[in-house]
Amino acid sequence: MYNRVLRGDILLLLGAFIWGTTFVAQRKAMEYVGPMTYNALRFALGAATLLPVIAWLRLRRGQRSELAGSRAEHGNWGRPMILGAAFAGLVLFAGASFQQVGLVYTTAGKASFITSLYVVIVPIMGWFLGQRSQTAVWLGAILAAAGLYLLSVTESFTVGRGDLMVLISAFFWAVHVLLIGYLAKQGNPVRIACIQFLTCSVLSLLMAGLTERVSAGAIRQAAVPILYGGVLSAGVAFTLQVVSQRTCPPAHAAIIMSLETVFAALSGWAILGERFQLRQIVGFALMLAGFLVVQLPRLLSPRPTSSCKLTIDN
Repeated sequence: MYNRVLRGDILLLLGAFIWGTTFVAQRKAMEYVGPMTYNALRFALGAATLLPVIAWLRLRRGQRSELAGSRAEHGNWGRPMILGAAFAGLVLFAGASFQQVGLVYTTAGKASFITSLYVVIVPIMGWFLGQRSQTAVWLGAILAAAGLYLLSVTESFTVGRGDLMVLISAFFWAVHVLLIGYLAKQGNPVRIACIQFLTCSVLSLLMAGLTERVSAGAIRQAAVPILYGGVLSAGVAFTLQVVSQRTCPPAHAAIIMSLETVFAALSGWAILGERFQLRQIVGFALMLAGFLVVQLPRLLSPRPTSSCKLTIDN
C-alpha cells in the first residue's frame, strides 16, 4: 500500500536528484558554449530521447504501463493539447534561459536559493487560481524555503543583475509547475514532454544564432555535459515531472522537486570535495522536514485514492 502511495513521489525525487547532479555538467558546459547553445542542444537531445519511447507506446496502445497514470483518451490529442504543450515549452524556454544566463552573473549559492523560491511561489499562485493547499503544504513550503536559505546562501544577500534574472526564472518555473500539473491530466505525458522540449530547443537555437558564436569544436569539447544534461536532465527528469504530476498536486510536487538543491550540494561534496558548515547541515534537516510534513497527511489517510497512481495511456 505504502509503495503505491509513494511511487509518484519517488519518481519526483529521482528527477530532483538528476537535476541536482546536473549542476556540475551545466557549469562545465558553460566553459565551452554559450547558455542558449547549451539549452538548444540539451533539449533537442531530450526530445530525441523520447521519440523511441513514443514509438514503443504507439505499438502498445490500449495497454497500460506501470510508468505513469492516465485516463486521457488518445483523441484528446488535438490542436488545443499540442498548443498547450508548445506553450509549456515557451515557459520552459523562459525559465531555463533566465536561469542559465543569470548563472553567469551571480554565485551558485544565490542562484540555487532564488530559483527554488518557486516552492513558495507555486502555492501562492495556486491560491489565486482557486487551488486550496492543505496546511501541511504551506508549512512544508516554509520549512523548505528556510532550509534552502541556510543551505545555499553563505554571503550577504544583494539583488544584483544575475540575482534579478534568476528571480525572474523562479516565477517562470512556478508557472511551469502549475501548467504541467494541468496538462499532465489531459493528455499523454511523454508527448507533452517531447513537444515542450522541441519548442524550447528551437527557441534556444534561434537565440543562440542571434547572440552567440557556435562552433563544432566547442560543442565537441562540451559533448559529455551536453549529453548528461540532454538525456538525463531533460529527457528523463523533466519527463518524470510530467508523469508524476498527473496525480500529484503542483504545490506538493514543487516541494519535492526543490530537493534538487540538496542533491546539488551532495554532488558538490562527492565530486568536488566541498565541505558543509553547520548552517548547511541545518538546511538539509529543514528541507527534509518540509518533505516529510507534506507526506504525513497522505500517508495517514485511510483512503488509497489519495495516492499518486502511475500508469501511461498509450
